[in-house]
Amino acid sequence: MATVIASGEEDRILRTWTPIILRAILLASSLVMAVGIAQSLAFAPGFYVRRFHAVQHGQLHVRNGLAQLIDEMRKGDPHGTMTIGLFLLTLVPLVRVAFTFFLFLKERDFVYVTATAYVLAALAVGVLLGRVG
Repeated sequence: MATVIASGEEDRILRTWTPIILRAILLASSLVMAVGIAQSLAFAPGFYVRRFHAVQHGQLHVRNGLAQLIDEMRKGDPHGTMTIGLFLLTLVPLVRVAFTFFLFLKERDFVYVTATAYVLAALAVGVLLGRVG
């Protein structure tokens, strides 16, 4: 009987905290991107136009790592700030699917565990290919 109560408590906690964590990630992402937009408007209004023209002419092949983007964000660079905000936004579907995976794993519903693992792997590969390609 104690395991049923503990299991019910775990389910309640999981179902309560999942939306809270997802909303927190979404809010953090929105705030970071809003700061990036404000920085862009205030300090570098033509940054993205110049960057777009450089890409069109094949003059821009720079890839920034996460540490470099965080450093740019600390310095107030709008590009670094916006990119970090988009990275945070990417976490929302990943975290949601990961929570669902653990919920199905806990309930030992292996058909859904397999399907969710497939979706989680596809999302992870998509993020990695987006970063590489």
